[in-house]
Order: sequence, then C-alpha cells, then structure tokens
Amino acid sequence: MTTKRDLRIVFMGTPDFAVTTLEALLKSNYKVVGVITAPDRKAGRGQKIKTSAVKQFALEHNLNILQPKNLKADSFIEELKALNANLQIIVAFRMLPKVVWQMPEYGTFNLHASLLPQYRGAAPIHWAIINGETKTGVTTFFIDEKIDTGAVILKEETEITEDTTVGILHDKLMLLGSSLVIKTVELVENDKISTQIQSNHEDLKTAYKLNRENCKIDWNKDVNTIYNKIRGLNPFPAAWCYLENNNDLKPIKLYNVDKTEALHNYENGSIIIENYEMKIACNYGYIKIEELQLPGKRKMDVKSLLNGFEFSKTAKLL
Repeated sequence: MTTKRDLRIVFMGTPDFAVTTLEALLKSNYKVVGVITAPDRKAGRGQKIKTSAVKQFALEHNLNILQPKNLKADSFIEELKALNANLQIIVAFRMLPKVVWQMPEYGTFNLHASLLPQYRGAAPIHWAIINGETKTGVTTFFIDEKIDTGAVILKEETEITEDTTVGILHDKLMLLGSSLVIKTVELVENDKISTQIQSNHEDLKTAYKLNRENCKIDWNKDVNTIYNKIRGLNPFPAAWCYLENNNDLKPIKLYNVDKTEALHNYENGSIIIENYEMKIACNYGYIKIEELQLPGKRKMDVKSLLNGFEFSKTAKLL
C-alpha cells in the first residue's frame, strides 16, 4: 500500500471562477498554506477599494493571503518560499515567472477552460461560443515557460448547445473545472500523475484577449456568425454596435437575442419593428433583439424600450 503524500498547497487565482476550486480544495480537506491573489484596486465612480473574489473568500476562511504587485520581487519570493508549499495550483491568474512555478517539489499546475491545445489564451470560454463550437471543456496541465502549452494531466469535455451563452458556459466550466482540479490533486497525492505533451498542429484556434474592437458587431456578417458573437459575449463584456437614429450615433450593448434564417431585401443593419418586436437585418436572416442597453441606462427588454423610445424610419445599427 502506497503512502499518500502530505500536500502543502499554495493556491493562486483572482475571479469568481477560481473561488469554486479553492472552496472544493477546503471541502476535500486539503491543506492550503497560502492564497495568492491580485492587489486591491480602486473601482467604480466612487473609486472605492475593490478586493478580488478569491481574497473575499480567503478572508472568510482565515486563509493566509499574499497580494504581490510584482511576482519577481525578492520580498514576494522569500514570502512564498517561507510557506514551504510542495504543490501550487493556478486558476485564472497572471503569467508566472519561472522562479515561482519551478519552486514546489510536485510542480505547479493550471486549470484552463478549454480542451487544450485548442483555445490557449485569455478568453477561451468566449471564443469557443463565438466560433460556433459544439463542445469545449477544461484541462489541467503543468505550467512551463509559454502560455498554456505545458504537459496535459487531465481533460473533461462538455457540450455547447445553440442557445448557450458565455454566462451559462462559464458557470458550467467553473464546476467542471473544480472537480477536475480535485481529481488532479488526488493523482499528485498518490504519485500517479501521467502527462501528455500538447500537439502543435496547424489548425489551432487562439483565445485572444477581448477588446472593444473584437466585441463590435459587423452587421454585414451572416446571421449565425452574428448570433454566435452576441451569445459568446453575453452577459460579459457584451457585444456592441452603434445605433444611428435621427442623425445621432449611440453605442449600444446587446444581450439576449434570437435568430431567424431567411432571405430578404433589407439593407444590413436595418431595424424592423413589428408587434413590439425588434429584429435587425443581416446576411441570410435576422437577429431578433430581446434585451439591450443604451448608454447611461440599465439593461432593458425590447418591449420596455419600445414603450418610451422613438426610432426614425431610417434608423439602423452600424
């Protein structure tokens, strides 16, 4: 009978996505000797101090918290060494310097929200939907010098249905990922890890960082491409475009939508309003808008918008 390793874990993460995994580690009675998370920052109109979701959870559970601004700083490296961890687990955190990820005896592994090697990068959940994938998943892998390229430990996949939004998939992968991390820790604990080197074939898709430009809707694209983009950005950070109305140009965000495939003679971006419904013409069909947000306003359903907002006959989305 093999003796289980006595694990001393340092956990690194920042957003809600990481909290579920940290909680699962505690529930499984693993010894978390330190939590590394982003520094507090000022946010919002009042510039109030905002702490990360991981820090809030760690405080509630009396965990040892470090918030380094510089991961290469000698002071942080010394603090990290003093924790005497033999395993580091990373979920939605920054890129680590080699001196950090090489430190623990049993290595440093990361949870990534895609089926690696596909969708390496910052926004894998979004891009899987934007690109119309029908499946995705989560992967644990040992960190190396590049981004998301290390040796794979475990994978688990799940389907993406035609009405899956990034919000729904985020929560699904958050739970799936926490379970996969526990399975991975059990393999480390029992010295039963085996890994697979990632392939680098030519048709790899990248999960680029999202920005204002790649979240903008192009109404000259086909109906399925636009539909996938909107649901792949709903509810965060949200797809957007311009509303041109009475010579006024406003940026608007789109959330819940539906689609209809059809041939028509409307110009792309044309707004068609019938029976308190609003649909937008595009190549090979229409996008039916159910929920949107005007600048400086809260999210609202289309029926509420049409009760108090007037569109000119030439209004369109750009």
